[in-house]
Amino acid sequence: MRGSVRLMSDPLYDGDEGSAPETKPPTKAKAASGTLPVEETNLDRLKALISQKVERDVVLLEVPDRKDVHLRISPNITQAQMKAWRKNAGEETKHGLDAIKFACMVVGQSCVGVQIDGEEVFDEGGNSLNFAAPEILSMTNTTKPVPDAVKAFFGTDPHVEGAALAILEAAGYGDTIETVDPTN
Repeated sequence: MRGSVRLMSDPLYDGDEGSAPETKPPTKAKAASGTLPVEETNLDRLKALISQKVERDVVLLEVPDRKDVHLRISPNITQAQMKAWRKNAGEETKHGLDAIKFACMVVGQSCVGVQIDGEEVFDEGGNSLNFAAPEILSMTNTTKPVPDAVKAFFGTDPHVEGAALAILEAAGYGDTIETVDPTN
């Protein structure tokens, strides 16, 4: 005789012997403890995807007329950066935007390294080179990274402008976003 004390196994023996015990759906608290498996919902999947930082990978940009030289470019360019570069290139002045200065800013500010023959070039301290590196300024015989070092590094204005366009395209500014027909 059990009296008024209930044992943990009592629910198994309550009711009809042939019926299964009543179960409740798993709660998030129990699921989080790892005792019960919980299916991932579409909402869970969406939350996980949205919480991830969106960042584009570094790309290599060929430097025309500089055999085997490539720039390592971070194409993660914000609209605020674009606005600042346009302003610094004279967009809001009476003479208007200086296209080559803007292109130099795009190239100079997005460069995170230089490669030759597929190998990254480092300074004596082991740091990646960019246009502000003293070594680049010395090689180009310039004192200002933008626009002077960028222009000297490329050698021709059309190549600087072409490089800037390629960088902006890699950043997604030329992307076309397609709509999808939901009936398909």
